[in-house]
Amino acid sequence: MNTIQKRTLRVLVERLRLQESLSTWCGHSHGSLRRAVRIPVGMVGNHAAASDNNHHDHNRRSTARLTHSWTNRTSHRIPPRSSPNYLNLSHSCSVKRNVNNRHYSESDNNGEKNISTLFIPVPVKVTFNPDDINIGEELGASLKDKKAELLKVLNSFYRRKEIQRLAAENGLDELLFHQAFVSFRKYIVEVECLEPDLHIVLSDILAGAGHVDDIFPYFLRHARQVFPALDCMDDLRKISDLTDPAQWYPDARAIKRKIVFHAGPTNSGKTYHALESFCSAKSGVYCGPLKLLANEVHMKTNDKGIMCDLVTGEERRYTHPEGIPASHVACTVEMTNVNQPYEVAIIDEIQMLRDPARGWAWTRAFLGVAAQEIHLCGEAAAISLVQQLAAATGDEMEVRHYKRLTSLKILDQPLESLENVRPGDCIVAFNKNDLYSISRQLEAMGKECAVIYGSLPPGTKLSQAKKFNDPDDPCKIMVATDAIGMGLNLSIKRVIFNSLIRPIINEKGEKEMDRLSTSQALQIAGRAGRFGTQFEEGEVTTFLSSDLPTLKEILACSVESIEAAGLHPTAEQIELFAYHLPDATLSNLIDIFVNLSKVDNNYFVCNVDDFKFLADMIQHIPLHLRARYVFCCAPINKKHPFICTMFLKFARQYSRNEPMTYDWFCRQIGWPLSVPKNIRDLMHLEAVHDVMDLYLWMSYRFMDMFPDMVIVRTIQRELDDIIQEGVINITKLIRATESRSANGVTSLPDDDIERKKGMGKSADSKRKTKAKSREKSQARSYGSSDEEADGSQLDQRKLSSVSGRLSKELIKQGLLSEEVLDQLHREWKSSGMGKAKGSKGGGSGRKKKKK
Repeated sequence: MNTIQKRTLRVLVERLRLQESLSTWCGHSHGSLRRAVRIPVGMVGNHAAASDNNHHDHNRRSTARLTHSWTNRTSHRIPPRSSPNYLNLSHSCSVKRNVNNRHYSESDNNGEKNISTLFIPVPVKVTFNPDDINIGEELGASLKDKKAELLKVLNSFYRRKEIQRLAAENGLDELLFHQAFVSFRKYIVEVECLEPDLHIVLSDILAGAGHVDDIFPYFLRHARQVFPALDCMDDLRKISDLTDPAQWYPDARAIKRKIVFHAGPTNSGKTYHALESFCSAKSGVYCGPLKLLANEVHMKTNDKGIMCDLVTGEERRYTHPEGIPASHVACTVEMTNVNQPYEVAIIDEIQMLRDPARGWAWTRAFLGVAAQEIHLCGEAAAISLVQQLAAATGDEMEVRHYKRLTSLKILDQPLESLENVRPGDCIVAFNKNDLYSISRQLEAMGKECAVIYGSLPPGTKLSQAKKFNDPDDPCKIMVATDAIGMGLNLSIKRVIFNSLIRPIINEKGEKEMDRLSTSQALQIAGRAGRFGTQFEEGEVTTFLSSDLPTLKEILACSVESIEAAGLHPTAEQIELFAYHLPDATLSNLIDIFVNLSKVDNNYFVCNVDDFKFLADMIQHIPLHLRARYVFCCAPINKKHPFICTMFLKFARQYSRNEPMTYDWFCRQIGWPLSVPKNIRDLMHLEAVHDVMDLYLWMSYRFMDMFPDMVIVRTIQRELDDIIQEGVINITKLIRATESRSANGVTSLPDDDIERKKGMGKSADSKRKTKAKSREKSQARSYGSSDEEADGSQLDQRKLSSVSGRLSKELIKQGLLSEEVLDQLHREWKSSGMGKAKGSKGGGSGRKKKKK
């Protein structure tokens, strides 16, 4: 076939496609369109004649275009609103979109986020003509020299209220309509070879034989290319429908389950009774909130002669030497196997299903575990919600109430001074700076103390707990964060709250300071007094006298009933979303899913900010969706730069299909590592331990890419011993840190991997600034009087800059009065804070600055 034949055939094909397109949009029959758009009979049979008679057929084609344009305009132009055809046209063009529009209206009325803000425009791919033939120009006039006129026509189209109204009925709100129009206008002006049907319509309008309304079908077609979600909103809503999550677990729904709720406070024996049923069953699973608790159940069950495996995110410990799964398993709640049948299941701390970050794991375990008998242990506040969930699943439920086995007394006297501590005391602080300062002052008094906080490795926590519990050990005092609230068995006589203000994560995922809740206070205070120990009668008080009435008020309140359980989008649901929106990022898919999701009053969608943070971090790395999803589920501390850097390296190595061997891993973390010399060294070792946890977590999901889990676990135990040695000598580390701060030394330690790997001057500068701030804030002094105690408390929080926004905010919230503020000014001046400015280090610093 020669060039003329190809060209003529392409013109014919495009004309036929144009007929079909017009038939779709205008409702004409195929025959009527053939009458409107005339095709010369001899075109196919005689290519040469068609070429020679091109000029003679011009008038005939012009007549055909005018006929087609008039027919199209009169049939598809938007009639006036008063016309009875107006509603019919709107309905015929957007039956499917009306449903979506109702959904948007409902979302807006409910105050939900407008979903259209989450839709990211997709660049429209221009299809190139391989024969370089502009079919539009063959069928109509050229538009190359008419750009200005085209822009006027398009702007007129954009301003028409009828067009905006019809666009809204097709799912394009004001924002989407504007974005789609900008893309459509750019496409028309910049693309040299438009689609023939669009080219002809624009030619007709410029020639006065068309109307701007004729553009709408082509604009809508373009808008659906720019926003592919418009074509699948119903499907997306169906996928994100979370109103009946119980049906996600057919194995659990196929059996009749009995729910036994053990409700009671801390130290009431509720978990003990549940574990008796667990051990007496032929098979069972224990689902705990922490690795420490799962490990404790694993060890105790095996000590009784019952084979029990341990399964956590970072470890699989099989009792059978050949790795054959045992009949019993203790696991963290996220690792619950919902496909394995059990006789008995225990879900500990069931009230955690309200947790905004991890609540989905408890909901999944409760709804999905296929056990004949399920024992729930936790606060009575969860009973009402669990009863509603059990009614929805058709499960039988029994509630057993428990009381504390030992008494818990709220003292009328605060501690007021560290000189008043006695054996069995546990001082609870909600930040590490307080914890370090208290430990330092106790050591100066000659009193040895154990230290526990959240970022310590599990082995170090157990070592410190054992040291504190040992009656023959001289360590009789503990300083801890709220990490003691669960997971550790401690022989505590008296719990002392250093403060009642703690950092929390609000519903928006933002960190803010708030008063301790009743549930949290009871969880921590309940650690005082343990049945079967030398301290069976527990006591609780505060460090400051001003906090004691508040503590009594908090503990006197009843815990609010839990209203909803958490849910989280699954990998399968996100994959279905990605099928419909292939160009969207994972973070964007999650955003759209959460905003489109529909839940009933018993559920809520958990906070996904951490997931999105990791998704954005590795978005530039080429990964398959399932692998990307798994990476984003990794439990890491996103606040630590070194951990985030290693996370990125893992993802990049995986994308290159390069296994992360032991040698490669040791080079990245700088192994072997030495004993910490100061607090910053200790914090870095804790971060390296977390990175090892991340490697082990990945090794169970990508075994071929993380092949050396055994040897990495071995060096992790060695690192745990190094950290334990550092914590035992923590007061020496604090003194070293204070000495570095006093001497103005802010450089990173020699073995700091972040500096070695060159993470950038800006990042180092930020870390140094934070280190200075942190080290300076460790000089808190505890006096014997109320005034001194109040002053030291506020001094630690850096309220010396009282003229700033913080002091105004504290006064506004009623946490501080102007009288107390003036008193603090006087105390700071009298305590010699101004002398520091004249110190040697400070003077040299000023001299250098002047130079």
